[in-house]
Amino acid sequence: MVAAAICPAGAQSPPKAATNDLNPGSNADMVRACDAAAESAPCMKLVTAIIKPFKLDEVRDALLGIGVNGMTVTEVKGYGRQKGHTEIYRGAEYAVNFLPKIRIEIAVSEPDADRVVEAIGAAAKTGQIGDGKIFVTPIERALRIRTGETDSDAL
Repeated sequence: MVAAAICPAGAQSPPKAATNDLNPGSNADMVRACDAAAESAPCMKLVTAIIKPFKLDEVRDALLGIGVNGMTVTEVKGYGRQKGHTEIYRGAEYAVNFLPKIRIEIAVSEPDADRVVEAIGAAAKTGQIGDGKIFVTPIERALRIRTGETDSDAL
């Protein structure tokens, strides 16, 4: 995966050749670029969570409880370590390789990212295999179409 520029306000991203999965220092380079630009404009993060479908209401309530007002929810299918399961339908056994999941995406300012991750993790946890994963990635730029607000103001 190739990483893009990290922060608004003119922070330069590392050269593309230095930002691939084969270069173990690429994450450190990206963090330094973000830290350098943090003085002029706060960085933004995209928190993406893959959770079990029946946990969506609990996660939504937890996020509302910490002041998160918007999110994007998508029904997805996938598998991880559990690798699907088998079911019996009308006497025939068949494999379900891709399990239904919910993908939640939330754009937040960097200081709020840890609270969002903690809230999602606590609300989505069942202790069983297949609880899901949470990813936090940088957002280079944001624009609210209606008002023209940019970056952190657009969140």
